[in-house]
Amino acid sequence: MSDDQISIKSKTPKWLLDFQAFIMRGNVIDLAVGIIVGAAFTGIVNSLVKDILNPVIGLIVGGIDFSNIFITLKGQHVQTLAEAQKIGAVTLNVGVFLNAVIQFVIVGFAVFWFVRILNKFYISTKKKEAEAPKKPSNEEVLLGEIRDALVAQSKNNS
Repeated sequence: MSDDQISIKSKTPKWLLDFQAFIMRGNVIDLAVGIIVGAAFTGIVNSLVKDILNPVIGLIVGGIDFSNIFITLKGQHVQTLAEAQKIGAVTLNVGVFLNAVIQFVIVGFAVFWFVRILNKFYISTKKKEAEAPKKPSNEEVLLGEIRDALVAQSKNNS
């Protein structure tokens, strides 16, 4: 039967079968797991940047809170971004952008080290597999015994 005949007889649309085959492939499921883990990792990185790095960097640069670095484009100028947002001022949030850049660099750095460690583990595992001598199969052992028996028999007959 051709694909056209199957799709006519089947009540399930071909695109749905294709989608099912696509979604059940291993790499799609791995991607979904990666996205879920990445979302959880984002919370950790956000806390690291907001609660640990920004205070230290702010202390180094003279007590500046990056999240409160903003430019008021329209409206009354106030001291904090929260106040500006509360009164509805239009602001250019430079500090929030800097926080996002810092988070991006941290995530990139963490992913770099994670992949690097996995690669070293993967490479060392492959080296161990390559270095380990392979045991001969049962057929190879049996053929070797037959060969040795034939050689011994031919020496005895000579």
